[in-house]
Amino acid sequence: MDIELMLKKAVLNAVGKLYEQTPDEKLIQIQKTRKDFDGDFTLVVFPLLRMSKKSPEQTASELGEYLKDNVEQISEFNVIKGFLNLSIDKSFWISYLNTVVQDDNYGFIKNKENPKTILIEYSSPNTNKPLHLGHIRNNLLGYSVAKILETQGDKVYKVNLVNDRGIHICKSMLAYQKWGKGEKPSKEKKGDKLVGDYYVKFDQEYKKEINDLVAKGQSEENAKKNALLILEAQEMLRKWESKDSEVISLWKEMNQWVLAGFDVTYKNLGVDFDKVYFESDTYKLGKKLILEGLEKGVFVKKEDGSVWVDLTKEGLDQKILLRSDGTSVYMTQDLGTAHQRFTDYNADEAIYVVGNEQNYHFQVLKIVLGKLGFSWSEYLYHLSYGMVELPEGKMKSREGTVVDADDLLNEMTLTAEEMSRELGKLEGYSDSEKKQIIETIGLGALKYFILKVDPKKTMTFDPKESIDFNGNTGPFIQYTFARIQSIIRKANDKGMELPIELNSKIKISNKELQLIKLIYSYPEVLKEAANDYSPAQIANYIFDLAKEFNQFYHDHPILGEDDKSISEFRLHLSKQLGEIIKSGMGLLGINVPDRM
Repeated sequence: MDIELMLKKAVLNAVGKLYEQTPDEKLIQIQKTRKDFDGDFTLVVFPLLRMSKKSPEQTASELGEYLKDNVEQISEFNVIKGFLNLSIDKSFWISYLNTVVQDDNYGFIKNKENPKTILIEYSSPNTNKPLHLGHIRNNLLGYSVAKILETQGDKVYKVNLVNDRGIHICKSMLAYQKWGKGEKPSKEKKGDKLVGDYYVKFDQEYKKEINDLVAKGQSEENAKKNALLILEAQEMLRKWESKDSEVISLWKEMNQWVLAGFDVTYKNLGVDFDKVYFESDTYKLGKKLILEGLEKGVFVKKEDGSVWVDLTKEGLDQKILLRSDGTSVYMTQDLGTAHQRFTDYNADEAIYVVGNEQNYHFQVLKIVLGKLGFSWSEYLYHLSYGMVELPEGKMKSREGTVVDADDLLNEMTLTAEEMSRELGKLEGYSDSEKKQIIETIGLGALKYFILKVDPKKTMTFDPKESIDFNGNTGPFIQYTFARIQSIIRKANDKGMELPIELNSKIKISNKELQLIKLIYSYPEVLKEAANDYSPAQIANYIFDLAKEFNQFYHDHPILGEDDKSISEFRLHLSKQLGEIIKSGMGLLGINVPDRM
């Protein structure tokens, strides 16, 4: 039951009876009562004064008296200036809990009349290095937002764009050609790590050449352009675009090594995709679109043959779309990819999960697509997120100072095992059970620590802090869920059967009432998280739920309660809190173990 909707109808009726007028529904403003005031819901009275022709306080008092006398769910009211605070009767909240426990997908919108088709792109790795900590935030954020959007009844497709072409790819290929000596991926070194090592090797050797040229009198800027290695890499890119058989053969082999390595990391991280696009395919379409735009006069060709778009009228600058040698840039392939996706899915929205260093890029992409005449360009959204830093500072791929995703996942498992043993959490379990629980705790700690932070904020990741079993962490919430499951198992062992319908007349404490109200807010939390593309809202809501449950558990006996109806109520309440914890954590991509 939607309480706000019920209250709106009741207020409309009250205004009609008291003031013989029917207000526009938009004038009935009902919101949750602020925490520092008594009440559950607040009616803003000011829009109704022209009908009552009385002061705000008198109007609120008259409406409050009428609603209390005529609406059985309203138990009390109080007036603060032009605000009418309404308290809902406890019996109503118990009845509401009855409806919730019978809904297997509570909070989720089902059978939406006109569901939107939404594409969400995340991951977007380069095939010249393994996934790192920054990619982990990207993947976790994209996957979670996709699941959250699905709760609103829309069709969501998770897509990945693999950056498998370009000068950076040629750098690792060239380094492998020069220094690889036929090395292949192995059990000790996955293909993505192997290729990443040669990307680092290129940068090391390139810097040596730059330093040599500077020592011989060249400026650093000229040295960067004239170094033999970069000239060879640029030549390799030209050969790739002209389909040179030797370059293409090496490119295919090294790409497959990397993609196989990525798949292992994605599986361990617990993310997946409905479709994978490759820049090596979509850049051709991007080139075609640019040449069509050139013919229409949307773009301009400069004397050196490069193609540009002038965005000065939009308050930006000029942007290159094709280089003078005909090779493409990032913008080229993103134009092609966007077009291909809207052709494939006829989407209503497309969300790009990409770091905030690309804000300008996506601003340009949207404008250029609009200039090309694609009306759907206005439905592109850049979900810009902050970087992940370590306590030691920023990471750099070229210098090999990144935190490898696989290494971090392994470290999280080891840290979870160490802390679990210290706290005695693993006693009495078999080796296989211990392994599963430890991996669930470690991965849950990582995901929760990253997703509880607002996506827009830069964050510092601390593995040990993330696995603390107290505080706002994944393990704390997982342990709370396990505690609830333990209570349910003990109830089953005692032969306790829960009634289909709870007694709505029992006396419940303020803490129990508070927990039901938190349950009531879950659908609204999902809606707001979907609107804001923010898993952090769900993470912090679930933490509040777990924290409040633990306080309730400490102060209220459940199975030890003498009054059977109260014991049944508390068990029902605990069970439903566990279901919501499991549901919310699932939307973050986090499993919750039944035992810990």
